[in-house]
Amino acid sequence: MARNWSFLGSVFGGVAVAAGAFGAHGLKDHLSSEALAWWQTGAQYQLAHALALVLVGIVAERRRSRAIEVAGTCFGLGIVLFSGSLFALALSGVRMLGAITPFGGLLLLAGWVALALAARTPRTTA
Repeated sequence: MARNWSFLGSVFGGVAVAAGAFGAHGLKDHLSSEALAWWQTGAQYQLAHALALVLVGIVAERRRSRAIEVAGTCFGLGIVLFSGSLFALALSGVRMLGAITPFGGLLLLAGWVALALAARTPRTTA
């Protein structure tokens, strides 16, 4: 599973860079400044947490634990819900989509807590 986390993080990272560039160049004349800010926030958080997923993959190669799997799952789902809802909100203007964003944020926070717990888990020799 470790390679899957690093792969997923790499994909999310590439998509984040593309989304940021698209927002800065392709959407700047089509969205309000508020919607562009939502878009950029989504791209920034996606990139940061894509790197966190790559880190999860690296840690998972060294330490197998439930906590590291929980961290990867939380980061992956958190990116989809947090950034995805901000992208959808920016493009659609449907403010109800903003209600999804905090759930993604909570998952991102849970991912960091799980990663911290994984880092504190003693290394097993197998």
